Amino acid sequence: MKRSISALPLAAAAALVAASPAGAVNTVTTANGANWQIHDAAPPILDTGSIRAISDNAFYGFGGIRVKVADVPATDPTGRLNGELMRGFGLAFDGEDSFATTTPVGLGGVAISRTIKVSKPGNWTRWLDTFANTTGRTITVDVSFGGTAGLNTTNNQSKVASTSSGDAAIDNADTWVSINSPNAAGVSSRGPSAVVTGTQQGTGNFQRDPFGAALPAAGLESNFYGYRNTITLAPGQTKSLLRYVVAGRTETTATIGAQTSAVGAAAATLSGTPDLTGLSASALCTVTNFTLAQDCATTPLPAVPALPDAKLKTTASGYDVVDKSITQLANDMASGLTTSVEITRAYLDRIAAYDQGQFGFHAFITVAKDALAQAQAADVARAQGVKSDLLGVPVIIKDLYDTKDMPTTDGSLAFEGWQPKRDAGQVKRLRDAGAIILGKGNLSEFANSGSYSESGYGMVWNAFKPSKTSLGSSGGSAVAVATSLAGFGMGSQTGVSLYAPSTGASLVTLRGTDGIASGAGVMPLTWLQDFAGPIARTTSDIARILNVTTGTDPDDIATVHADADAKRPADWKVALDKDALKGKRIGYIPSSFTSAGSYGQADGTVEAVMAKFADITAAGATMVELTTNPPSGPSGPTLSGNRAEEGWQQYFDLHENPPYKTASEILSSPKVLPYNRQTVAARARLTAADNQAIMLNRDEYKARIKTWMDTNNVDAVVYPGFRSDVYDNDGAQTLSSDRNSGVLTSNVGLPTLVLPIGANPHGDPISIQFVGRAFEDAKMLGFGYALEQQLGGKGHLAPDTAPRLTVAKDTPGTIGGTVPATLALGLSGPATFGAFTPGVDREYTATTKASVISTAGDATLSVSEPGFLTNGAFSLPEPLQVAFSKATWSGPTSNENVDVTFKQLIKRTDALRTGSYSKTLTFTLSTTNP
Repeated sequence: MKRSISALPLAAAAALVAASPAGAVNTVTTANGANWQIHDAAPPILDTGSIRAISDNAFYGFGGIRVKVADVPATDPTGRLNGELMRGFGLAFDGEDSFATTTPVGLGGVAISRTIKVSKPGNWTRWLDTFANTTGRTITVDVSFGGTAGLNTTNNQSKVASTSSGDAAIDNADTWVSINSPNAAGVSSRGPSAVVTGTQQGTGNFQRDPFGAALPAAGLESNFYGYRNTITLAPGQTKSLLRYVVAGRTETTATIGAQTSAVGAAAATLSGTPDLTGLSASALCTVTNFTLAQDCATTPLPAVPALPDAKLKTTASGYDVVDKSITQLANDMASGLTTSVEITRAYLDRIAAYDQGQFGFHAFITVAKDALAQAQAADVARAQGVKSDLLGVPVIIKDLYDTKDMPTTDGSLAFEGWQPKRDAGQVKRLRDAGAIILGKGNLSEFANSGSYSESGYGMVWNAFKPSKTSLGSSGGSAVAVATSLAGFGMGSQTGVSLYAPSTGASLVTLRGTDGIASGAGVMPLTWLQDFAGPIARTTSDIARILNVTTGTDPDDIATVHADADAKRPADWKVALDKDALKGKRIGYIPSSFTSAGSYGQADGTVEAVMAKFADITAAGATMVELTTNPPSGPSGPTLSGNRAEEGWQQYFDLHENPPYKTASEILSSPKVLPYNRQTVAARARLTAADNQAIMLNRDEYKARIKTWMDTNNVDAVVYPGFRSDVYDNDGAQTLSSDRNSGVLTSNVGLPTLVLPIGANPHGDPISIQFVGRAFEDAKMLGFGYALEQQLGGKGHLAPDTAPRLTVAKDTPGTIGGTVPATLALGLSGPATFGAFTPGVDREYTATTKASVISTAGDATLSVSEPGFLTNGAFSLPEPLQVAFSKATWSGPTSNENVDVTFKQLIKRTDALRTGSYSKTLTFTLSTTNP
């Protein structure tokens, strides 16, 4: 018997690669000339559907929705974002005036969608927010619509101008509210606006407590408008909420009140006759906050969208990395309790669970494909006796440090695909020390924002309150460490970009003295002011990192100028002395500890920081109130070229084929975020003399601060990290956290140790900053360590937004059974034609069924030669015909029914004999592959 083998088709395999989104945040211009920027799925991919900014207006992110679903099951992972700002709708812009959800957001079994339309002639935008219950239980949903529309300063404080009830106070009966920002003369210095809510169940503080107490009528918090609705959804039911925002332009003395009146009139019209252009009848029949004249009895409702199965993620690692310090990780690896592979696996699983998708933190731009291979090599090295402070510890590298094995983007699509061939100076030191380069951290594009970390690859969200900003620009590194997606991080600072995100994440950082660590291979912002440094959980962690990363680098002239090898301690851990503050005098400037200047109202943050002065005193120090302000720096040197250009040229000099030739080419790239893109004329780079002049100028500034500190006889000066709450992530303007406290750090280049010291009254992390004289970095580290010990571990806080994963180990187990070779054929019964009629031309048909079983790779059904039906010695003149509905199989089949059809032709001239005509046939099922 011939045996043949049929090859089965193989499923094609492909790597899933996240495509970079096209375009950038989209803008629609209305008839009054206002530009509405809507946060859609285009970069920076905030995707909330809220307003990023409107020309002339005081919106600091408005039109978002916070949603709270009652009784979310503990097994539903979306519950960790319950009550937060919704995001991840996949909002697609039609290129004209509308945005539509492509991926409904799932929260507690409710599918949430947004449809947005900007009316160009009407100067308003409409939101239709739809909520569909995909579960089998009845669900109650609280929704708050709003955001921030002002600050508590003279010309930015918003006030209610009018309401639908005719007064200037918001109550539950109001269906629309208009606001403006009047100056002393009553002129709205920012464009007035109105919100049309339809029926609503009350207000709340959108920033702090959207579902709690009513919005205050005055002060800073009165700017945080939140309009509430509560809906109840039966299983499978869909309901929607319709709202409008109207925006006017700035008023002048000549036009006082005109824009405010126009906005109020438009709101009143929309409240009475809502514009429903483009909305389907089925969508309108789901609206609950307006009474619409719709025939809904016969209108089919929208289909309930399917949501992905919400299951808690698991980890294959048996080692718990949550909130583990470098010291703990290193000790557990040294003792044999765990391995670098187990630690790295745990971080990778947490990244997959918490950093990706609609509710992800978006801390990583790239995750190293060889992370586990790196970890395995570290474990082998440890087994061979290699010792290092960072051996086997995973680190996230801010994506402006060069890495030879991963792209470096500076947070911009302009650098998409740029792959350096060498590591940055500090990355090389980390790699040589056995650290696991886990991935590249997200940041604000070009590291140019301290308020947000928004890049062409997404926007980083806060570790503690996932509606809030991570701060910038090293937000990805800070959030990854805080949420236990990495053991430690590397960031950089030009202004506030180490201390702001570290404070917001309750972490430690050190902005060292100029030149103590290399900036070679780190994309620049301000040449000779940028500083690349660590972010970690404890001062001990910082010491371990500095042991590896600091020192002279011939590729960095700042480290050569500073003679970093001579200035750094041989072992930074020696500075970790719990008595380091004993007998020390710690100065503070009272004006640095006032309430938030740019927001105009204290919120308890400064008081919470100053309360820790008692702990500094308890650690043995004396707090000294400084009555003189620090001196100003010397006038800047006259330069023959441009510092930004020089920074980029220094970077380009390290690479054979850099992607650009000038800074102007980078900034003018169409791939740059539109609000960062600019056309800059070609600029000259600096000379060696210019570079020397800049460094000497900064040296002089450091000397002046030293003299001031010596005169006041203080060992350090402390400043608050923040002076206010952290705010939502969707504004274009700086409403992030007040940091305007004049810290003597980046502009001078002095060592500054940032230490977490608990939380403010609203639960936001706070920190204190120790600033010392030039090259007293280790001393500041020691002061931080001493206060850390005094606080007894209560300074650093761990967020609860990325909980521990359940351990799920895969263990192979085999169970099976044997299938014997089977080839079986059965017939359901004899077939009969019935009675043949003589003298008539007719074809008769009869059927039966065959049942086929074959465990072989192929099978064929056949029948013996039918011949002729016979009746004794007589036979019919025409032959019998037999046909099958299926006769061949290319693979196994079981109990498959086959129709067997018999046909017999009788002609009118055929002589028929009384009796029965019949024939016995043989049916055969065969295979070539038994």
